[in-house]
Amino acid sequence: MTTATKPSSNILNWASKDGEFRRNPSVFRNTISKDPDAIFTPEKDRYHLYISWACPWAHRTVIVRALKGLDNIIGLSVVDYFLGENGWKFSTPEETPGSIPDTVNNAQYLRELYFKANPDYDGRFTVPVLWDKKLQTIVNNESSEIIRIFNDAFDDFVPEKKDITFYPKHLANEIDSVNDWVYDKINNGVYKCGFAATQDAYMNHIGPLFKALDDVEAILSKNQFLVGNTLTEADIRLWTTVIRFDPVYHTHFKTNLKSIKYDYPNILRWARQIYKIPKIADTVNMTHIKNHYYQSHKQINPHGIVPVYNGPETVDMRTKISI
Repeated sequence: MTTATKPSSNILNWASKDGEFRRNPSVFRNTISKDPDAIFTPEKDRYHLYISWACPWAHRTVIVRALKGLDNIIGLSVVDYFLGENGWKFSTPEETPGSIPDTVNNAQYLRELYFKANPDYDGRFTVPVLWDKKLQTIVNNESSEIIRIFNDAFDDFVPEKKDITFYPKHLANEIDSVNDWVYDKINNGVYKCGFAATQDAYMNHIGPLFKALDDVEAILSKNQFLVGNTLTEADIRLWTTVIRFDPVYHTHFKTNLKSIKYDYPNILRWARQIYKIPKIADTVNMTHIKNHYYQSHKQINPHGIVPVYNGPETVDMRTKISI
């Protein structure tokens, strides 16, 4: 049996036996350091990023890659939006517009990279993946750590971006604090609601989700951004969830107590403001986002019908969506 077809746990089974969704921790947690003794050191064209336009976690990494000017330093592959029993698949742009094939390992499925890095791997095959072409292995598959790597590890290659930081030291503690509750209650909170397999599990998380959104609204009623009135990783991490909220989570994940468009004017203003930052719009593909959730999650939407609503937060230039 080849590693490409090696079985793993059912990747489409999201809920635990008690009906609760519990996200498994990422496994590959290395960093890239300028220390000459480090295993992974910053080099141009040594690393390759694998993402899905649909995935909010992967979306974070490609935003920071773009804003830090790393497009020509770190390569990019984009999986097909459909997540099937074999996991994320690589398609050509002709097959699925917006996809970028794996030109590094010529893999057909993302899972092949995990088995190449570790033949005994038995976890989920998630994006993003930061791959080392020199050592032929995965550096990191945890989005929060990849954006920290991109924030400063490659500054010597893009000196014009060196002064741009999304994790300023004087705001680090406050950013970490915001990240903690935003991740638990909002980023992961929508999934706790959407993948809940019992009414009790759903009810455990729907209230905390909207309480956290109310807290964000209150912060943004007084401030332009979440922390320090400057764009930080806290904004980027939340933003990728917010732009998916109305077109996907509100309906698909049953998080419908309120909507961004009608109930959170300050979050809406903030979301639109970030979207207008140069290069941000190029990272948004609403076709991939909607088609992934509505077509891949058959346990929630068995007929795979994709609603027409695209949300009020952004204008997706690829599909000429207007607000």
